[in-house]
Amino acid sequence: MQKNASDTKVVVAMSGGVDSSTACALMHERGYNVIGITLQLYDQGAIANKKGACCAGQDIYDASQVAAKLNIPHYVLDYESKFKTQVIDDFVDSYLEGQTPLPCVRCNQSVKFTDLIKFAHSLNADYLVTGHYVQKVMSNGKAELHKGLDDTKDQSYFLFATTKEQLDFLEFPLGGMTKEQTRLEAKRFGLITADKPDSQDICFVPNGSYVDLIKKMRPEALSEGSIMHIDGFEVGRHQGIAGYTIGQRRGLKISSPEALYVIRIDPVQNIIYVGPESSLNGNSLIIKDVNWLGENDWPDDGLEVQVKIRSAHKGAMAKIFSIDNNRILVKLLNYEKAITPGQACVIYESNRVLGGGWIIKEN
Repeated sequence: MQKNASDTKVVVAMSGGVDSSTACALMHERGYNVIGITLQLYDQGAIANKKGACCAGQDIYDASQVAAKLNIPHYVLDYESKFKTQVIDDFVDSYLEGQTPLPCVRCNQSVKFTDLIKFAHSLNADYLVTGHYVQKVMSNGKAELHKGLDDTKDQSYFLFATTKEQLDFLEFPLGGMTKEQTRLEAKRFGLITADKPDSQDICFVPNGSYVDLIKKMRPEALSEGSIMHIDGFEVGRHQGIAGYTIGQRRGLKISSPEALYVIRIDPVQNIIYVGPESSLNGNSLIIKDVNWLGENDWPDDGLEVQVKIRSAHKGAMAKIFSIDNNRILVKLLNYEKAITPGQACVIYESNRVLGGGWIIKEN
């Protein structure tokens, strides 16, 4: 930040949790001209009593209380319609297409960054501040996205879709802190969110069951079909492909002398394919809708990188090859289990996020 703090207007995205509250308090303490913004993303009547989710009724109240304590302006924006169209509908449709979606990435990619940044610009803000555990590192005058200092809380996987232009406008004051340090800071500021539990579930799934949500929104889509062994014989019946994910073992309700896992989902034929655990192994995949934050001078024989193919994945070495401006071929050096369409593959160079995209299939 080049301007004096008092002359720098920042909009802080306040979800009502301890992280965004602390980020807001830190920016205020440093003398910035702070405005708090909270997004109402779904029907408060359905979600207001749900704990462990962001942007619900209680969270909006908590954010307003933090803003009042800091004596800063605070606004609540009704983005419910945008959120339903861009996140919830996409979530439901992805399951019906045999994929396992990542709604938190879609939310960051759409309403939280694209729309909220647009709103921050309308306020003539200099930056949008969030409580994510990632770091923005300046190198040769350009902003790079890096992992958060605390490996256990790093959220870089969920922010791979952040564009270079967006990154220039963003600040992450918690990126160099641990969660314990954040809570200590929240207590120092006397924030009511200091001991508030972290969000755990998908925020718009009231009872934790995404299948119930799909039944409510697309009741006609959960039709019975075959569970087929990959060797070509039927082993059971399912009550809708949306209830299954790649790598799933429990809840298949089939009798077999061997342990069986969901290997593939065919939404066109409405078939779940199962097989032994070894059939989950793969060493290549294709990703689409690539957001690239790195340099463009790739070696002809591929770029050596690290990748994460799901949020809890420890990471793996790989080589990547450009197919076109939209797609990348990822060749893993070793076999990995349960490469899942609909999840993200995020590409790293050490702690730096080079980019990422959505897994569409194994190659």
